[in-house]
Amino acid sequence: MTTAALTGLGVYLPSGRTSAAEIAAASGLPGTVVADKLGIREKTVASPQDHPTAMAVRAAHDALDEAGIDAGAIDVVISMTEEHKEYPVWTSGIKLAHDLGANHAYAFDIGQKCGTGVLALKLARDLLRADPDVRTVLVAGGYRNADLIDYRDPNVRFMYNLGAGAGAAVVQRDVPGHALLGASIVTDGSLSEDVRVPVGGTCTPLTPDNIGEYRLQVPDPIGMRERLESRSVANFLQVIQQAVARSHAPLDSIAYLALLHMKRSAHDQVLALLDLAPERSIYLDGYGHIGQVDQILSLMLAREAGRLREGDLAVLVAAGVGYVWNALCLRWHG
Repeated sequence: MTTAALTGLGVYLPSGRTSAAEIAAASGLPGTVVADKLGIREKTVASPQDHPTAMAVRAAHDALDEAGIDAGAIDVVISMTEEHKEYPVWTSGIKLAHDLGANHAYAFDIGQKCGTGVLALKLARDLLRADPDVRTVLVAGGYRNADLIDYRDPNVRFMYNLGAGAGAAVVQRDVPGHALLGASIVTDGSLSEDVRVPVGGTCTPLTPDNIGEYRLQVPDPIGMRERLESRSVANFLQVIQQAVARSHAPLDSIAYLALLHMKRSAHDQVLALLDLAPERSIYLDGYGHIGQVDQILSLMLAREAGRLREGDLAVLVAAGVGYVWNALCLRWHG
């Protein structure tokens, strides 16, 4: 059977940081709530030059270097860059491939909000299995949705953690590497309009009078909270359990859980329900939530900390507004 292995990882983090105290001052929340409940000690902040696709190029160079290949070997570029990017109505993957020199690759963008990174890795795995002409896939993308957050709006408090950065991964066919295994995705469209930028689309075109509304907003915060709280943890458990089962592994063999950044209590609850010790994951309270990049960042931090050993089963776990929950397993290759 064709195997798909992750052979290179890359992350780019802007040098700028926003502290819990600064978020507290901007939002009116107590600093202890920001640090302890929202789980933000500090988070990454983009400079004016840190554009999403440009950040993705930097992360991709590192991933290619680790994989030991040059851009000319890439067959497909999958851009996981968010919709908020250099230009609207624009294919960031084509620019990414061009700037890297991936002249033999075709490129496309995908979007699933903060679930996009895990989805992109699954698609890379599936492409390698399905198309004999594809041997090397690059997944890369940047994120800076923090630009769309107004700290004066308490309805988006759960998104105060949004940061900035980029991640990349090289996935190759039938080579040694971190084998990509089973995956699971759950979507719930009843939450599809609970978080949105309300202007700038075809429903409400952007005008000089409404440009101040061009930011992420939650029209029904109470209803969203009720809908989400009744399903979110259960859906996290479902996708993790299914991905592990589809990897033909027992649930108690999980060595590391690469979780997105979310409030501390939810992070701890997922670990507790899986009977995983805290050291089986890394809480990203020093980075914030960098959207679809969190799982790649978490893997790299775990590697640097010596938490991953040959043969370990790691599970990448994501969630995105809309709403989606994703999990993908990989077998760590020392």
